[in-house]
Amino acid sequence: MINLLLQATVQVVSTEQEGLSVLGLILKGGWIMVPILFLSLVSVFLMIERSLFISKASKIDVNLVNNVKDLLHKEDIKGAMTYCERIGSPFAVIVHKGLSRLGSPIRDIESSIENTARVEVYKMEKNVNLLAAIAALAPMFGFLGTVIGMIRAFYDISLADNISIGVISSGIYVKMITSAAGLIVGVVAYIFYTYLNTRIERVVNKMEVTAIEFMDILYKPVVK
Repeated sequence: MINLLLQATVQVVSTEQEGLSVLGLILKGGWIMVPILFLSLVSVFLMIERSLFISKASKIDVNLVNNVKDLLHKEDIKGAMTYCERIGSPFAVIVHKGLSRLGSPIRDIESSIENTARVEVYKMEKNVNLLAAIAALAPMFGFLGTVIGMIRAFYDISLADNISIGVISSGIYVKMITSAAGLIVGVVAYIFYTYLNTRIERVVNKMEVTAIEFMDILYKPVVK
């Protein structure tokens, strides 16, 4: 039986002998390939959409805090807030929130900035966890395809009362193709998930630095 399985595996991999295209292999996998392909498309969409969003959010004006400091030195709080609104990045949003709370206790300003930062981080993390879910689900669908393939193979054997490669090949195709597809989609989704989280962490670190620099303006007197 082991030899038969190995021979069937070789037939699946060596598609040139039967002239199978990629589409042909997918069709050999049966209906279980539909959810696997759907998960692959969703993971690619999320990767592109989140990458573009995070790239836009990560753009920072290196002179943001210094420009705000200069405007505060001129006692132009409204001008500083307008400047932050014009930039519109997460870094400018948290500084704008701090400016809007000027006159309140320092602790209240810090708390307001922290809450705003959490909202901005949530915007970046939105739907990223779906990639982790796909990384877990895709291999499970592949395993389901493996079970279905083996059931089909044994069913074909029972009908033909024969254990030849020709009898069990269709079930082995389902088993091997769905397993491979599920693992590939799962691995790629997890790579996307890790990559996006790494980028988000970098943006969060920059936001923390920006918040600290802004709070330093409030703690330390402006030198005229």
